[in-house]
Amino acid sequence: MKPIWIVDDDQSIRFVLEKALLREGLPTRSFTNPREVLAALENATEDDGPQILVSDIRMPGGSGLELLEKVHVKLPGLPVIIMTAFSDLDSAVSAFQGGAFEYLPKPFDLPKAVELIRRAVEESQREEVAEERMAAAPEMLGQAPAMQDVFRAIGRLSQSMVTVLITGESGSGKELVARALHKHSPRANGPFIAINTAAIPKDLLESELFGHERGAFTGAQSMRRGRFEQADGGTLFLDEIGDMPFDLQTRLLRVLSDGNFYRVGGHNAVKTNVRVIAATHQDLEQRVKDGAFREDLFHRLNVIRLRLPALRERREDVFMLTRHFLQQSAKQLGVEPKRISDAALQQLSHFSFPGNVRQLENICHWLTVMAPSQVVEPKDLPPEVLSATTEFGKPLAPLEKAETPKQEWAEVSENAPATSLPESFAPTAQQVALATLEKNGQGWESGLEAEATALLAAGRSDVWDVLTRRFEPRLIQTALANTRGRRIEAAQKLGIGRNTITRKIQELHLE
Repeated sequence: MKPIWIVDDDQSIRFVLEKALLREGLPTRSFTNPREVLAALENATEDDGPQILVSDIRMPGGSGLELLEKVHVKLPGLPVIIMTAFSDLDSAVSAFQGGAFEYLPKPFDLPKAVELIRRAVEESQREEVAEERMAAAPEMLGQAPAMQDVFRAIGRLSQSMVTVLITGESGSGKELVARALHKHSPRANGPFIAINTAAIPKDLLESELFGHERGAFTGAQSMRRGRFEQADGGTLFLDEIGDMPFDLQTRLLRVLSDGNFYRVGGHNAVKTNVRVIAATHQDLEQRVKDGAFREDLFHRLNVIRLRLPALRERREDVFMLTRHFLQQSAKQLGVEPKRISDAALQQLSHFSFPGNVRQLENICHWLTVMAPSQVVEPKDLPPEVLSATTEFGKPLAPLEKAETPKQEWAEVSENAPATSLPESFAPTAQQVALATLEKNGQGWESGLEAEATALLAAGRSDVWDVLTRRFEPRLIQTALANTRGRRIEAAQKLGIGRNTITRKIQELHLE
């Protein structure tokens, strides 16, 4: 394993971290200033370079933030943990803007620092594997059986000129399939022209497809070649063909039949040699029954049909697609790529994705801009994902309608065994655990309401503090039991900051 590089002008800090990491089986290499690190990077090989860089922020001869910037030019994917005794907001913001993995204020709790470094190592190793897979990935990604069927079909059609109809929900990647069919066909050296027939007004669509002669209509000041002429010798992709106006369907059928058409306002037939690939999210058979689509055109298009699965039908592909889009978004924005934790990926994979792959790509753009740190955790996911799913993909019921344990609030807090819940709160396991607490047909919310009512009736003016002091310790203790005492992980699961949980533990005397 590659070493952890530690950069700090304080010898005691270096010594303490070295010993602690060596006890964990993590090799280290120490430096006293940024210049030494940059010199070592120049001579480092792939095998002896850093796995993680842990750097102080203020050192003689250079800043940790400047070092972070220079290191990321050479090693864009290297996780960097910034340490500083100056725990101010500006330093934290600068560290994260510079692409730091995490921000560690001094003085730090040594076990917590080691745990953070180990988490960074795990993320680094996971990303290395993901990057290797990504480097070998084709232009279309998919390991799901349904996508493998699509890939096999593209392979079989690679030497064919046959018309193809691609069906699938909006955002599922139909144009990518069309481009792949073109790229792997004998027409690959010809043009690939795409047109969305639903996005162009009816009055303009005919001219877009077939072109027009000069003077054909007001504003037609010169002859214009349409998409069929532009695609001559190549492929024309007609997206959302189900929305094509009925009268234009007749003209399209004629072109597909003999390759001839007339420009708008023209009198001479134009010959074109085009392979047509059409796509739709609609049920064309039903459109034919409804009289909105020509049956003879449907049969002309439906020579070979490829059905593209929705993203919810290929959830195993969410992992590689997410990492791919995060890399892509970072490259477009010129920033450090975000990493995503397994827990966040798990939650994301159970989202229904009504917008399919396009929606996932948009989510990755959002995360690249909005996620507060370099590692995306479940709490960092966008609101539509958090509000629509639990960790296991089941809809979140509103709080007032949710199934609740039949137990008074105070008794739940006192009697619930802290270690009885599993690492992940699967809804079924949670319901089983809570079912053991049934009593009197009341939920904990009712118990809380009763407690508050009694205190208010007694004329107390500290009701908030009284109930909070009873609630917070049990919640924190349960989270710590669940994470076997790991504070950072407990804070993440509770959705609070690591400084907050440390302060609460001290205030509530939970040490």
